[in-house]
Amino acid sequence: MKWEYMSVMFSTAGFFLSGDLNCQAFTDRLNELGAEGWELVSVFDTNNGGSTLEVVAVLKRPLS
Repeated sequence: MKWEYMSVMFSTAGFFLSGDLNCQAFTDRLNELGAEGWELVSVFDTNNGGSTLEVVAVLKRPLS
C-alpha cells in the first residue's frame, strides 16, 4: 500500500513565546482530518530552551 503524509503545526500561547496548547481546538482539528481519512501517526513539539513553541502532528492516509 502507498501512503501520503501531512504535517500540521499547532501554535501554543501564553507567557513569552510558549505556553498552553488549546486542547479543544487541537482535538477538533484532528477529528476533522480523521473524517477526511487521515490517521494520526505521531505528535511532537518544537521548543526553545525547554519551552514548547509548537506542537506538530504527522498524519497519513492511503493514496487513492
